[in-house]
Amino acid sequence: MIVVSDTSPLNYLILIDAIEVLPKLFLDIHVPDGVMRELQHPRTPAMVKRWAEDPPSWLHIGIPSTQVAATAALDLGEAQAIALATELHAVGLLMDERRGRRIAQQQGFTVLGTITVLELAARQGLLDLTSAFTALSRTSFQIKPAYFDAALERDAAWKLAQENAARNPER
Repeated sequence: MIVVSDTSPLNYLILIDAIEVLPKLFLDIHVPDGVMRELQHPRTPAMVKRWAEDPPSWLHIGIPSTQVAATAALDLGEAQAIALATELHAVGLLMDERRGRRIAQQQGFTVLGTITVLELAARQGLLDLTSAFTALSRTSFQIKPAYFDAALERDAAWKLAQENAARNPER
């Protein structure tokens, strides 16, 4: 699956030391150059800046050649992420901001936020979701606690279903 990422998911996955789940979850991960510039903003945490100064080989950095009219009200990273995803015919967009998510969905993209990426990683056995959420809650990530709770409930239900399937393979 080809995905394009906005700034926020990369920032928080780096901060909680979970950035390496991305190449294990997705075939190709792309970011526009505007996102890379945002990751190097003066107020960006030092560890995120260091990562952005020497990005991993699995991260493809591109410059979109067009602009999507519906993105005019978005910040540069979000607008470029949607434009690049459009050009690459990406299946998904990694994005947390509500307005950007809404516009991306209107453009036909599957939008995955940081929480969903962490849930997918937990299902693949790449991390412990409770630990990841604990680490995320220590950052500037802002979300209603009910979203964490709902994700943990889905994770518990999924684990239970996996255990039941393993115990009763005939079903």
